[in-house]
Amino acid sequence: MRIIKLISFPFVVLLSVIILVAAGCRGGDHKTKAEPVIPEKKFDSTYLFNGISLDGWEITNFGPQGPVSVSGGEIILGMGDGCTGINYTREVPSKDYEISLEVRRREGNDFFCGLTFPVGNNFCTFIAGGWGGPITGLSCIDGKDASENETTTMRNFEKNRWYAIRLSVVENKIEVWIDEEKVVDFLTDGKKLSIRPEVNLSKPLGIASWNTTAGIRNIRLKDKS
Repeated sequence: MRIIKLISFPFVVLLSVIILVAAGCRGGDHKTKAEPVIPEKKFDSTYLFNGISLDGWEITNFGPQGPVSVSGGEIILGMGDGCTGINYTREVPSKDYEISLEVRRREGNDFFCGLTFPVGNNFCTFIAGGWGGPITGLSCIDGKDASENETTTMRNFEKNRWYAIRLSVVENKIEVWIDEEKVVDFLTDGKKLSIRPEVNLSKPLGIASWNTTAGIRNIRLKDKS
């Protein structure tokens, strides 16, 4: 019995320590793992759209246009009976600049990007997805629109896919890229630039769609002078 008593005391102490440690582990505070913080997008001075409102823009009064709204960081041009669009209300350069934006066709089958822009004292429009869906090019050159001049190309545009468009106006040249592909490389010397009457109200800088719901985001303007 003496042996049992000699052994039992330290054993009991050791067992008590183990129980306390285990209880502490089970009963301690369990902090939920913090969710990663996603930084808010920063819009520097090159951005013409702040992602939350139409500040700096106004809805173009085409007449039979569809609704225009801002949701989820994009401007939505609703389908109307003809053009639906927005105009930039602040000063823009007429040369040596670059405009970039991301656009998508949400509904409809016609152009989801009609970007009207200044070229010196004149204006021109870049069309993506016109004339029933595939036509891309500049309107107008020597009176010929994007469906029938030297900038005309045809391409397939997928619905709800974002396309990055970048347009450059420098000296005597207009260049346009869709994603990484250059689709317009046009020398303006000796050419008459104009716009179709349907988008006359888009001057000096505007974006429109035709019988199509379009989404627009990340509109930027950079000085290249």
